[in-house]
Amino acid sequence: MDKFTLTERAKLRVPLGGQEIELQQIDYAVGGMSLLRLRIREGKRFTVFDIDPATARQWGEEMIRWAQDQDQDQDQDQTQGGEQP
Repeated sequence: MDKFTLTERAKLRVPLGGQEIELQQIDYAVGGMSLLRLRIREGKRFTVFDIDPATARQWGEEMIRWAQDQDQDQDQDQTQGGEQP
């Protein structure tokens, strides 16, 4: 029996830099704990984080907040006649 099962959640590629980001769900057979694994590949190097649901939620909310702030900044630039990147 396997100690855990791995389920692919998403794969992303960062347009600037070309890093590959994989999100995988890890479900442990003993204890029933689930974690989210983030694998970031940059060339031959990997960075791996296994995070709990509370940390994933906080991280995700901060990322959404940051993206929304960027959208608002771009909207303000457009209404003020600024150039869009």
